[in-house]
Amino acid sequence: MKSELKIFKIGGKIISDNKILQKYINKIKNINENIILIHGGGNIANQYFSRHNLPIKMINGRRITDKKSLDILVMLYAGIINKNLVSKLNNSNNNFIGLSGADSKVIISDKRKVENIDYGYVGDIKSIDSEFIKELIKSKTYPVFCPITYDKKGSLLNTNADTIATKISIEMTKHFDVYLYYCFDKKGVIINNKVCNRLNENDYKKYLKTNQIKDGMIPKLENSFNSIRNGVKKVFIGDIDIFEKSNNNTEICLI
Repeated sequence: MKSELKIFKIGGKIISDNKILQKYINKIKNINENIILIHGGGNIANQYFSRHNLPIKMINGRRITDKKSLDILVMLYAGIINKNLVSKLNNSNNNFIGLSGADSKVIISDKRKVENIDYGYVGDIKSIDSEFIKELIKSKTYPVFCPITYDKKGSLLNTNADTIATKISIEMTKHFDVYLYYCFDKKGVIINNKVCNRLNENDYKKYLKTNQIKDGMIPKLENSFNSIRNGVKKVFIGDIDIFEKSNNNTEICLI
């Protein structure tokens, strides 16, 4: 029988609000189970770009990443944000380690091919070393992944954190019963001004057509359904209530 693994992806405004972030850290560091954490940081990046009068180039919620932007994102994601998170989490009985995809070649990506849009230094995940991650967890050292991956040729790549969470979750089903939690600054999927407690694929397609689900929620839900289809036990989307047995979040289901 496999042991359980809880994977948390933290994004939205959580990372950029120290008070809210601390509440999440207090929840995570007191979990006495196997854990992986993946974080974003797009809001902090946008604030940095704005302060320094640098252009922010986004298409459909995806960042266009030139070389200068990449250097800044590596500094913020793999440096300031990741290490601040790890330092706060390690004020606990658990041990956490901050990682990018380049560390021990754990997440290998290809630079996204130019089709209609040139996204620049953006990575599409090619492989994940689940054995390395499993050994970390077995040693009770829990990884905290930033959204920077690696092309095995010496280049770092900006990579969507939701996608990293999905791909890691799917790969780790080889070793664990995996539960994936997307934590952000909303209670879950909101339909008709109410939290949708369970969302299946048929309803998702219906809400897409009526424009009740749109923008950044679309890739998050596509990743969620992909996870469930590929062996992840359960997927939840919501805010800090996601840590409790609460009706204030959304469980993603196939049927």
